[in-house]
Amino acid sequence: MKRMLFSIVAFALSTSAFAQTPAPDAQGIVALWQKVRTVSNVTYLKANGVEEKLDVYAIRGQTPSPVVIFIHGGGWVQGTKEASALSALPFIGLGYSVVNVEYRLANVSLAPAAIEDCRCALKWVIAHAKELPYNFDASRIVVAGASAGGHLALTTGMLKPSDGFDRLCYTVDEPKVSAIVDFFGITDLPDMLEGPNKKPFPESWAYTTQWIGNQPNRVEIAKAASPMTYVRAGLPPIISIHGDADPLVPYQHSVKLQDALGKVGVPHELVTIPGGGHGNFSTAEWQRAFAAIQKFLATNVSMTGAPSTAAKQP
Repeated sequence: MKRMLFSIVAFALSTSAFAQTPAPDAQGIVALWQKVRTVSNVTYLKANGVEEKLDVYAIRGQTPSPVVIFIHGGGWVQGTKEASALSALPFIGLGYSVVNVEYRLANVSLAPAAIEDCRCALKWVIAHAKELPYNFDASRIVVAGASAGGHLALTTGMLKPSDGFDRLCYTVDEPKVSAIVDFFGITDLPDMLEGPNKKPFPESWAYTTQWIGNQPNRVEIAKAASPMTYVRAGLPPIISIHGDADPLVPYQHSVKLQDALGKVGVPHELVTIPGGGHGNFSTAEWQRAFAAIQKFLATNVSMTGAPSTAAKQP
């Protein structure tokens, strides 16, 4: 079962992160989908005249299940929750329900709209946790995402209501996240906008420039939307997976984040894929990455949802 899960990881994340790997065994996929009740296209937010929706894959059973909020990638300019549906499977295999989230892309709303949406999705999960068929354990929420989705997973789990991104949605005083799983996410937006790793429009993959656009306060928006801005003691444990030859999101972004987390005592781990690009890892490399994720979550997502202090400190 574990090898089957890892094979699914390789395929699922490649679907949302532009890598190419063999498809997993179809019977294994069917077996995992049978573990959940699917509720599709639930509206969690209306903004700018658009209904933002999510899909729920709720673990069948009487006991409330921990839940992963998964956020798709695509540079904030493309991608869909449907294309990332298979990314739910490895987490389902570990006993987590999954909420697969869409958000406003740059052609609908520029930054920081996507952050606001994902914070509202987190609050939706908390507000509806006890409802059937969801039956989530709101004390055990993990946020995960790949590429731009990794950035959004980080901001969703790191922000506080006082940071000003929660004005559009449910009133939840202080939403709690137990852990964050970041697959090669952007952590330093000013670096991508005006720093050494700037990719000017219309260069291919000038995604930060496209997402922030020509707003007059674009530098301030980039800083406010950057996970590095919110590093502080008391954050949820964070694990990052990143190839050190990634051509789209600099590997140094994950190194910088993990170093900063260590300085303030936040449980953290960086899984480096030597020679790995933007998610185009081998099956063996995905196996190693997800084995580390499984161990990290087992250590840090306790039965009460309170973060453990025993996480690996590289």
